[in-house]
Amino acid sequence: MHELGIVFHIVKTVENVAVENQVSKVGKVVLQIGEVSTVIPSYLKDCWDWKCSKSEMMNGCELVIETIPAVTLCEDCKETYGTVEHGKICPYCGSENTYLLQGNEHEIKEIEVL
Repeated sequence: MHELGIVFHIVKTVENVAVENQVSKVGKVVLQIGEVSTVIPSYLKDCWDWKCSKSEMMNGCELVIETIPAVTLCEDCKETYGTVEHGKICPYCGSENTYLLQGNEHEIKEIEVL
């Protein structure tokens, strides 16, 4: 379950940003997760709730997850397409000379303080 490691990293990052900005309580974090990142949102939320309960600054902090769509680029025809719908093979020209542009990342989009 790599979700726990991700949560530890995100909470530490948020706490550091809060301290730098003299914030004592964080109310909400918006996290963007790539559609093909292998992160399971329900596991992430469970880990989030547990980890935040251990921190005075983060206790009760809401986690909002937004999905970043997976998009692939075909290097032969230069078209982009939805990765989940079509996989590695370009639906425009049939090429396998493709790579993922977005959809495998996770990043903090927003931190709301109280």
